[in-house]
Amino acid sequence: MTLRLRLAAGTALATLMISTPAQAQDNAALQRQIDELKAQVQALTAALAANKGTQPGAAAPVPAVDAASAPAAPVALAAAPAAPAAVPVSADVPKSKAWYEKLSLRGYTQMRYNGFLSGDDTAPAGESRLRSPHDSSISDRGGFSLRRARLVLQGDVSDRVSLYLQSDFASAVNNQAGSERREGFVQLRDAYADVFLDKDKNWRVRFGQSKVPFGWENMQSSSNRLTLDRSDAINSAVPSERDLGIVTYYTPSSVQQIWDRLGHDGQKLFGNYGAFGLGVFNGQGTNRTEQNRGLMKVAFATWPFELDGLGGAFEGQVLEIGGSAMMNDVQPELRSGGVSTIAYDDDRVGLHAILYPQPFGIQAEWNWGKGPEYDLASQSIETKNLSGGYVQMMYRLPTETIGALMPYARWQHYRGGWKAGTNAPRLETDEFELGVEWQPWKALEFTFAYARMKRAEADERRTGRAEGNLIRTQVQWNY
Repeated sequence: MTLRLRLAAGTALATLMISTPAQAQDNAALQRQIDELKAQVQALTAALAANKGTQPGAAAPVPAVDAASAPAAPVALAAAPAAPAAVPVSADVPKSKAWYEKLSLRGYTQMRYNGFLSGDDTAPAGESRLRSPHDSSISDRGGFSLRRARLVLQGDVSDRVSLYLQSDFASAVNNQAGSERREGFVQLRDAYADVFLDKDKNWRVRFGQSKVPFGWENMQSSSNRLTLDRSDAINSAVPSERDLGIVTYYTPSSVQQIWDRLGHDGQKLFGNYGAFGLGVFNGQGTNRTEQNRGLMKVAFATWPFELDGLGGAFEGQVLEIGGSAMMNDVQPELRSGGVSTIAYDDDRVGLHAILYPQPFGIQAEWNWGKGPEYDLASQSIETKNLSGGYVQMMYRLPTETIGALMPYARWQHYRGGWKAGTNAPRLETDEFELGVEWQPWKALEFTFAYARMKRAEADERRTGRAEGNLIRTQVQWNY
């Protein structure tokens, strides 16, 4: 309406400007015409000003002009020009991202301090000292240590291909004599690509160096695990948890929905390694050259059951159970140098069960089998039976003021060889750990634990078992 009023006013002015004295009968008639046109312009101007205060779309009243009192204009008023048609603005077409723009960078770092309260932190030659194959800073020297410093590069390079690359900047190596460690070396942990076989991404094939699907705790990330270290019994199957090979995973949508709900709730999941997994690997271990033609065969299955149907006390509770199996031939490193020329049977089966803490939970795993183990009587490596596992209880206590607390208690037991050590020494482990994890923010976690240990040192040159009581602490920051 505003545009129409402006056009009408402009037309009136144009009529006034193009009128000539010749068109008027006399000066009086001309003056009267001028006065009438002025009045019309003033009325249109007032109507335009009033229209500015009206709601959009409301028509402003146009003052009526007495046709009888106004003389016929000698020049017809020109029709108001039509408003130009609106030109649609073309929507910006989103530009697809290049593959390298889809990658993300994240990681975490763990710093520890272990303190002996009492026990066998030292021992004479030939006798076991209290040591753990999972944490080299448990020693008579103490001090701070960086347990892990991980950096992960991952992302979808296409709709069907995803990559994952992880390095650890806190690895250690020994010097050539094997008597002194060097800290802070970079080691490759994961380097694999996932190829999805369907649009829903239920099926995938993983190529490269990745975690071997044996044992629930073994596959759980150390950044997400509640206890400071993995148990000896489960981790002895695949020390460092990884190997080079090919594995396929299948995750039904119904299972994925349960895991997504648990993850949203803040539960510590094992990571999506599929409800079912089947793979083949070299079998020699992480970053170690394969020594024989045989491949390690691994199968894994796990299934979460929602317990809501059991009544109100079980509302929201999930029980996950499953198992895994492994067949392998492995050649341990020898104290005399090099690698054993004999390939030893390395076969086992395991079971696991997890009642996710809501708020109370319990987690347990056990495995049985056979593998290489140093025999003191024959002074050689032999294939021997092994067994062991752990039972763990935990309680989730989220708070709005100080963050999330999760106290826990774990007992573990193992009898069997440690194939990752030189000469595959025998471990005899009984350990109780009582601790609490405190997460004030998602980017920061503290763990405080008391451990009562009774262990055989992972060194076939030392006999017996050492005992001790330790206070163990860890701070982890995520980025």
